Amino acid sequence: MIEPGQSRPAKSDFSGRKIVYDEDGKPCRSCNTLLDFQLATGKIGTSRVQNSTQKISKAEPYAKDDPPDVELLGRSSWNLLHAVAASYPKAPTDLQKTEMKQFMTIFSHVYPCWWCAKDFDKFIRENAPRVDSREELGKWMCDAHNDVNRKLGKPIFDCNLWEKRWVNGWD
Repeated sequence: MIEPGQSRPAKSDFSGRKIVYDEDGKPCRSCNTLLDFQLATGKIGTSRVQNSTQKISKAEPYAKDDPPDVELLGRSSWNLLHAVAASYPKAPTDLQKTEMKQFMTIFSHVYPCWWCAKDFDKFIRENAPRVDSREELGKWMCDAHNDVNRKLGKPIFDCNLWEKRWVNGWD
């Protein structure tokens, strides 16, 4: 079994990067680039990679992006929060449960949009994070996200599909 944080060279090792594997010995989706993950799992061939990297090499040394607005910040934050829930242990320790509750509270206090932060803090106070398992936290996070989606008039996500979206993928 591979220890978390350990890495091995990928079979195709096209990018020269090492692939990070999860505790089950599978390439970690969150720890690798999508391209490296696809190479390691055989979902993409190196010829497709060569074509896509030609476009990247012509790019400027850094993107001249503006600071994130509420929409970009929201998408990025929800991606982070769902990824955190997806990587949460199936059977967390008491310390992990405490830290997750603390993380959610702190997140709601430091979020850059003060209006959104107050709203998330209120949600947490009324709906304490369910942290007894990855399953519970993943569904709680989905419920929290759907609460915001309702307020914004956005589509509601079926929380029964949270693992397909955030843990296993749709394949």
